[in-house]
Amino acid sequence: MVGFASFVGGLLFPDDCRLCGLPLRNLSRVPVCEACLRLPSPLAADFFCAACRTPFSSPFPLDASGRCALCRSNLRGFDTAYSYGAYEGALRDLIHLLKYDRIRTLAVRLGDLLMAAYPREERLDAIVPMPLHWRRYWQRGFNQSALLAGEVSRRCGLPVVQAVRRTRATAPQAGLTNARRRANVAGAFAPSRRGSVKGLRVLLLDDVMTTGATASACSRALKSAGARYVAFLALARADRRYNPAPGAPSPEPSHSGAA
Repeated sequence: MVGFASFVGGLLFPDDCRLCGLPLRNLSRVPVCEACLRLPSPLAADFFCAACRTPFSSPFPLDASGRCALCRSNLRGFDTAYSYGAYEGALRDLIHLLKYDRIRTLAVRLGDLLMAAYPREERLDAIVPMPLHWRRYWQRGFNQSALLAGEVSRRCGLPVVQAVRRTRATAPQAGLTNARRRANVAGAFAPSRRGSVKGLRVLLLDDVMTTGATASACSRALKSAGARYVAFLALARADRRYNPAPGAPSPEPSHSGAA
């Protein structure tokens, strides 16, 4: 019993910051010091796609309307996308603490960052968290996207709707080409009976954006369920900006989206 109490106490009131290792000065349910919690900064770039907001170092990949190749090719299932910062440094570490070390109390502070990127100009009706396959949920014990969606819901007043489900487990996306990523998640989502989004403008929410394959597949499932508009919001995105020399051929696009 004493050992268990020490374990719980270490989780709730740790001695050192889990990011920088310095002693924590105040008792907290979040094992990260205030200085490290303030480290994540908004994603910055010289140019962004007007639709999916992928960052670019030059305007070369964008057309006259400011759209990237994937958006021009209608390969996005969502209508627009937003994110707070780049998936690196302190922000990546904080997400890992929530997701893999199961520090659920971090959802409150990460919710603050999501609200900094929340599209207040959009007229939205509901929030849909990116679903986990039941096996992954069973292994982790919770859905981090649902925790984050709850924080955003509490702040903006929109209801959380479990309107889509993951119908099959998919292989890890890491290391796959963009085409293989899209094939890997094709048909992996379906409308759920737990909530309706018919006629609604939906905010699909996840923790990380990478190529956009998963977000697009899930958005298509939402639209098949009747959603008339899907905006995608993520806490962080992998920065895959492409900056070729003018006149150079463009490779297959590899920008934006959920992991």
